[in-house]
Amino acid sequence: MTTSHDVQGESFFLNLRFMLIICVFAGNALEPLANSFHIAQQWFSWIFMFHMPLFVLVTGYFAKSSLTGPAGRKVLLQIGMQYLIFQSLYSVLDVALFHVPRIHHSFFAPYLLLWFLASHICWRLLMLALRGVPPVLQLGISVLLGILVGYLPVEGIWLSVCRTFVYLPYFIAGYHLNYADVHRFFTAPVRIIAGALSLLLMVLAGTSYFGIPAGWLYGSMTYGELGHTEWYAGIYRIGMYGVQFIASMAFLGLVPAITGRITEMGRRTLYVFLLHGLIVRTVVAKGVYEYIDTPVEIILIVVCAAGLCCLLTMPWVRMATRPLVEPQVDWMLKPTPYPFRRSA
Repeated sequence: MTTSHDVQGESFFLNLRFMLIICVFAGNALEPLANSFHIAQQWFSWIFMFHMPLFVLVTGYFAKSSLTGPAGRKVLLQIGMQYLIFQSLYSVLDVALFHVPRIHHSFFAPYLLLWFLASHICWRLLMLALRGVPPVLQLGISVLLGILVGYLPVEGIWLSVCRTFVYLPYFIAGYHLNYADVHRFFTAPVRIIAGALSLLLMVLAGTSYFGIPAGWLYGSMTYGELGHTEWYAGIYRIGMYGVQFIASMAFLGLVPAITGRITEMGRRTLYVFLLHGLIVRTVVAKGVYEYIDTPVEIILIVVCAAGLCCLLTMPWVRMATRPLVEPQVDWMLKPTPYPFRRSA
């Protein structure tokens, strides 16, 4: 039986997903300017405190209904196909147009934002492997793995190994999260406090003494790559978990639970996620950012990112790009008929 909390929960997390995809688009649009403009660096750092942890959390929440059985196999196959299609597309365009520095053109090194697809496959498989373990222990193991992965003597981008384990705790937390608990916690006074805290974090993100190196915000590099070879480098990761938890809780307090237009757009965020990188990288490659030199123009970039985000959720975009974004995989799930008949 569907309860009002089930409906509210779906609306809440779909609204969250849409708000986050705007942050994803805006954050990636601001990234090329973060080293040149203070306001861009401030907003970029604030967004990266929470948007990836919460996106993984909401992904874990919606994985509840499709982790096992035929639905689970179909999702894994579809993510795998999406990865192959878009890794090929982005790599070809990078060679021809984007020319992003320090990019490895390999299926074993996800192209920029495509790390999420590679990690999503791993999160589902790891969740299946941990299903027999109590939830609290699952979370504890995932946090430990997220800390230990930083000590690996490899580049963290390969197979998205660093981000897979760094963000695994959020996937597990989302998988076990109940909206009823969220609803009870975020009372009206708590939401006001959360909004104020999120605003405070945005202000602090622009101060020099609160500055967090981008590498720690990405979660994609080992401690050695980040310049920390000390045995206690894992303590910094624990600190980042603390910052991300506070920033994520503050942002959650801003999310409405009502069903509205953004709820419907929240159902189509996959299209924004996979397609917006084509827009951002093309704009960078065409030299548009070279003409940005005022805070007003940076604000305009954020506004354009939000507008394009809404545009990419439109039904006509889905119709035009569905074969790429949601490739058919049902044919892979059908049993193959035995090619030879037994003679009578």
